[in-house]
Amino acid sequence: MKFATKAIHAGVHPDPTTGAIMTPIYQTSTYAQRSPGDNKGYEYSRTHNPTRTQLQDALAALDNGRHGLAFASGMAAIDCVLRLLKPGDEVISTDDLYGGSYRIMTKVYAPLGINFHFVPMGDMAAVRAKISPRTKLIWVETPTNPLLNVIDIAAAAGVAKEAGALLAVDNTFSTPYLQTPLALGADIVVYSLTKYMGGHSDVVMGALVFNDDQLLKDLSFYQNSCGGTPGPQDCFLVLRGLKTLHLRMQRHCENGRAVAEYLRQHPKVEKVYWPGFENHPNHAVAARQMNDFGGMISFVLMGDKQEDAIAVLEKFQLFTLAESLGGVESLSGHPATMTHASIPAEQRRASGLSDSLIRLSVGIEDAEDLIEDLAQAIG
Repeated sequence: MKFATKAIHAGVHPDPTTGAIMTPIYQTSTYAQRSPGDNKGYEYSRTHNPTRTQLQDALAALDNGRHGLAFASGMAAIDCVLRLLKPGDEVISTDDLYGGSYRIMTKVYAPLGINFHFVPMGDMAAVRAKISPRTKLIWVETPTNPLLNVIDIAAAAGVAKEAGALLAVDNTFSTPYLQTPLALGADIVVYSLTKYMGGHSDVVMGALVFNDDQLLKDLSFYQNSCGGTPGPQDCFLVLRGLKTLHLRMQRHCENGRAVAEYLRQHPKVEKVYWPGFENHPNHAVAARQMNDFGGMISFVLMGDKQEDAIAVLEKFQLFTLAESLGGVESLSGHPATMTHASIPAEQRRASGLSDSLIRLSVGIEDAEDLIEDLAQAIG
């Protein structure tokens, strides 16, 4: 099936009891058994739930993967991957990544004896320089949050394979509509479903998609044992969101291009970060591994002053100042004080994230209205 058809049909089926087209919300914690251990595939909803099962199957299908697991948040999904590691293991991660990912790596798992190396991944030389016999995981975001750096997934997969390490790709910004990391050699695809996949800013959830059966055994064990599983109502909401993912992402991309082009020619804007520009670092890689360039944009004003950025953020009327991204509504954010505040200032600046950078999640409103909002806010 093509993507649009899969978004609506793959992984789901009418309810066998009633014929309901939409997957029912199985709001139950437990299930009747005919005899001890003799059940219909469900015992307890932390372990399995029919609504969650169909969501996991749908997620796997969209990424052309064999297995999907859903979690109570994107951070719970990341936590599950990191539980595969043991003291003494090493992880190589991009140095430009979501602040929550950095926080769990450095504040939760590093004290347990797992070593993390944060390096730029514009090319693989910095990654190869950190490879050792203890390297067990390479962690990639592409495009990255919030500088939209593009990382070559196929090249990273080659390095990981040579090292005997797993490659995990956080695909939250792109979704499987724009790129499918498993097809490029990744072992695990990571999502915050809270963002584009749910798409309506009304649910918090995460997911992992992968092919390997041993990973299914290991990750399912941690999913069940540690309990970071989502409820059926949230699973229903993401299932509903997936059915329009292709339509929403197309509009996000169209509006993203219009906004990026407007910002690039604005006399008060010093720099715009958007992978669709030909002069964007690794644009050629993005053009090769992505189907379009997305609706995430970051920019810096002339003079690079934080007070100017804050003044713009306070003037927005349609670009609501809020955490998160990927909803139908346009959002704006100040990473240095919001999403990336957990990263030390000197490290943020070293990776290129200035204190005045503004991040936009361009929604699916009329592009002309969004541009008018930018014009009045920037002046």
